[in-house]
Amino acid sequence: MGTAAALPLSPSHRLSLATLNSKPQPRLYTLEEYLRREERAKEKHEYFNGQIVRLPMAKGPHNIISMNIGSALKVALKTAEKRYIVFSSDQKVYLPTLNFGLYPDALVVCETPQYWDDNQILLINPILIVEVLSKSTKSYDRGDKFREYKTLPSFLEYVLIEQTQCLAETFFREEPDLWRNTIVTDPVGVLALHSIGCSIQMADIYEHIVFDPTEKPLPQKGRRS
Repeated sequence: MGTAAALPLSPSHRLSLATLNSKPQPRLYTLEEYLRREERAKEKHEYFNGQIVRLPMAKGPHNIISMNIGSALKVALKTAEKRYIVFSSDQKVYLPTLNFGLYPDALVVCETPQYWDDNQILLINPILIVEVLSKSTKSYDRGDKFREYKTLPSFLEYVLIEQTQCLAETFFREEPDLWRNTIVTDPVGVLALHSIGCSIQMADIYEHIVFDPTEKPLPQKGRRS
């Protein structure tokens, strides 16, 4: 039995298939275009080598914790031997190797801030970076974002703060490729920050925060990575 010959596609059918198979490519922006747009924007956006991504709206507890940890860091560092500067969540960090522009929730610089640009917008030398975790960003903050921050030579310590329970996690770079992981869950405990030689109280981090008693605690496991 012979095989029926395939009928040629009509021009309109070919056009329909081409439309289904094609995927719209996102517009890419230069870093300069991104900065101009961000200056006028009402919401924050991060920059990923040409792509601009809007940050999700932060909720009240997230903002309270961010302010608390920034204030606690400033107080703890007043008597430090070196000069440390604490920045808020409005400071953009630039990763030159990746051409990324990101907004941490707080960060610390040792001695003198260094910027990629003459307008002092793109900071490139944080020693400590803090992220307050939320449902929409938790996986990224723990995974890819940590790996991205590691491209900064100055970066020595990463602090992750849960907002639904009392849990702070730090990753301190002991050697170029060795990061020691520590978890603190005691509400009256102390969070040691080795990169800046100080400690802050967990009670200060979570001041004015009320936890949901039905929230399931996360597993605790300190490790090296």
